[in-house]
Amino acid sequence: MLTVICETPGVLRAQEKPRPARQGDAVLLRVRRVGVCGTDLHIFTGNQPYLAYPRVMGHEISGTVEEAPEGSSLATGDEVFVMPYISCGGCMACRQGKTNCCVNIQVLGVHRDGAFTEYLNVPAPFVRKAEGVSLDQAAMVEFLAIGAHAVRRADVLPGQRVLVVGTGPIGMAALLFAGLRGGQVTALDTRPERVAFCQQHLGAHAGVVIGPNDLEELRALTDGDFYDVVFDATGNARAMERGFQFIAHGGKYVMVSVVLDNITFSDPEFHKREATLLGSRNATMEDFETVLNAMRAGQVPTAALNTHRMPLADVPTAFATLMDPAQGVVKALIEC
Repeated sequence: MLTVICETPGVLRAQEKPRPARQGDAVLLRVRRVGVCGTDLHIFTGNQPYLAYPRVMGHEISGTVEEAPEGSSLATGDEVFVMPYISCGGCMACRQGKTNCCVNIQVLGVHRDGAFTEYLNVPAPFVRKAEGVSLDQAAMVEFLAIGAHAVRRADVLPGQRVLVVGTGPIGMAALLFAGLRGGQVTALDTRPERVAFCQQHLGAHAGVVIGPNDLEELRALTDGDFYDVVFDATGNARAMERGFQFIAHGGKYVMVSVVLDNITFSDPEFHKREATLLGSRNATMEDFETVLNAMRAGQVPTAALNTHRMPLADVPTAFATLMDPAQGVVKALIEC
């Protein structure tokens, strides 16, 4: 089977490997689609804090069941999606239902090899039927669930003013699901075309391009109050620090980004707002179901989000093009 390995930052190699045998409680999947995530781009560039090389990337997965364990609810040929956060089930986080931040978490494509390959074994509890959605859509559930989880963490309420800083796919997901909860959402990004996309396709009520006057624009949009909920999805430490300026008194700041750095902020400014600071990591099955229900209801513009495609065989030579802003990539799918 064809497998693409990131040997070191910037180096992708195609290899032929033996097809794996199904073992234990695993489901053997024929991988069909893999979404390319910011995490994959960070792995490629050497900026992912939880990774050791070499690594097979890919954690936004849909496929068909090749072989399932005896007694499983899955059968050969079933179309499925994968929950890629392999949690232990017994640690303090898992016991509270917070499998997304399991103490012993193993994320496919990060801590263990992922889906830039044709066949993959995945523990059965993390494979679910993709009922009512296409294989393309099923491969987009995971990144959307990260945004849905962040919105659930913030408990966005109808009418609240919401700011999403950084409108890559994760920021777009947070923006979309904040809007579906009735939030009045503003998109903030350095790229005008991304801001425009959020307004055209994702229901953003306003958009601001980062520049010399952006703070005043945000102030004017909120009558000087700023935002009840601010989401950071920039992956940039300085931007994450700057985001504290955008929180309204009594507001919440949700850091969806993760960076290999320290973040500092003014305690007097934070304290006088009685602000709430939240981290948001990954997603749970509840969030996956939220996304699936929204897809089935036609509330997620997956065709607009999926801007690029490429076959697995082209990944070693073409993957780097996905990082070129001129290409206008929102979500690329690898076809296996």
